[in-house]
Amino acid sequence: MEEMNSRLYMENCHMLRENEKLRKKAELLNQENQTLLHELQRRLSVDGNSSGKSKNRGSKREIDLAAVFSVNQFQNKDPFLNLHPEVSLLRGENNSTMINPSDSFSESLKDLTRVNNYNEAKIKVVGVGGGGSNAVNRMIESAMKGVEFWILNTDVQAMKMSPVFPEHRLQIGEELTRGLGAGGNPDIGMNAANESKEAIGDAVFGADMVFVTAGMGGGTGTGAAPVIAGVAKSMGILTVGIVTTPFSFEGRRRAVQAQEGIAALRENVDTLIVIPNDKLLTAVSPSTPVTEAFNLADDILRQGVRGISDIITIPGLVNVDFADVRAIMANAGSSLMGIGTATGKTRARDAALNAIQSPLLDIGIERATGIVWNITGGSDLTLFEVNAAAEVIYDLVDPTANLIFGAVVSITLIATGFKRQEESDGRTLQENQLGQGDSNIGLNRRPSSFLEGNSFEIPEFLRKKGRSRYPRA
Repeated sequence: MEEMNSRLYMENCHMLRENEKLRKKAELLNQENQTLLHELQRRLSVDGNSSGKSKNRGSKREIDLAAVFSVNQFQNKDPFLNLHPEVSLLRGENNSTMINPSDSFSESLKDLTRVNNYNEAKIKVVGVGGGGSNAVNRMIESAMKGVEFWILNTDVQAMKMSPVFPEHRLQIGEELTRGLGAGGNPDIGMNAANESKEAIGDAVFGADMVFVTAGMGGGTGTGAAPVIAGVAKSMGILTVGIVTTPFSFEGRRRAVQAQEGIAALRENVDTLIVIPNDKLLTAVSPSTPVTEAFNLADDILRQGVRGISDIITIPGLVNVDFADVRAIMANAGSSLMGIGTATGKTRARDAALNAIQSPLLDIGIERATGIVWNITGGSDLTLFEVNAAAEVIYDLVDPTANLIFGAVVSITLIATGFKRQEESDGRTLQENQLGQGDSNIGLNRRPSSFLEGNSFEIPEFLRKKGRSRYPRA
């Protein structure tokens, strides 16, 4: 009940702000109308006082005035008028009549109804801080479809370099940080987000699912991500956190801050997926430049978001809808994701094997109580191939697990509902520091053949992507 009241309160606040915006726009349009009317009256007065003009000449003058007014009307056209024609400009023969809003307003309402009746899950990706913004930039570069991108940051200069639409760039903590960043202090990032909670609510409003992505260990991402996720979840939105932990060479302080941020974020999301950057080092050459290592981390974040959103947004032979994903991921806590691709005669089976042995999986999927998996292939994908892939996955998971299958050869797999057994596994602190209650996405250490042999095809998300067109934040 408290959650419902909170959501209704947020929606009411949003509607009040929208009404205030509409009122101000109506006032502005009214001022423009008055200016145009005064100009029209002045010109008509000059025309009426002029002498030596023939009737035909006067008639021609009226036509000219109507044409000028028509051009002005077109140039001042605003989408606002489609929904509010009652404040539209004057129109009609000789510009002497007012618009009757009933017909056009009814048509606008019909159009709006048609849009609202088209039930498509609305997914928003919110990049927080420098790391999250870089990941969002990567997603845009890869032409990712079906989602709405936002970046939230305390650093105005970094936001200006992003390809995200300007209206989807939200500066948080404007009074606290004055747009100069959080200085690596998570407390400043948290306070900045708390200062801008109302604007954050507006940003995520209307979404069915929100991804909060960030690089943990710094100031804005570490401190603000839990607050942003909490706002989204309090509004009843399925909230998924996908974050990275720092490389070891970034220092102990950032590592400690990252763990504290993850602990706070865990309490404010439905599902948390953590990508340990150190695990990526085993998949790249020792001569890999530092910039390429950071780009790889950004790209893993991109692949994590895309792997889940594609299941919802890309239609397939057997579609997985948003309700399926919500059933698996709502309040799931611990989740794993694997992505596998393959070619050749046994491509479907090999793709399934690559997915369950994916470098995104740190542990096996045997303990999962929920599985969503999606197979994507061409028009030549056969029923036999789908069955071969299914057998690989079904043979591994708990017989009582809830499995949802979609066929859109690459395979995306989400395994959720893991029991908290990490404490009894006897792992070292280095291996266990990201395990409790989170998703762990890292390089799978089980099959050594994953990185060996000439026949293995390197997955898309580990291939060298090249330098991003946009500077790193």
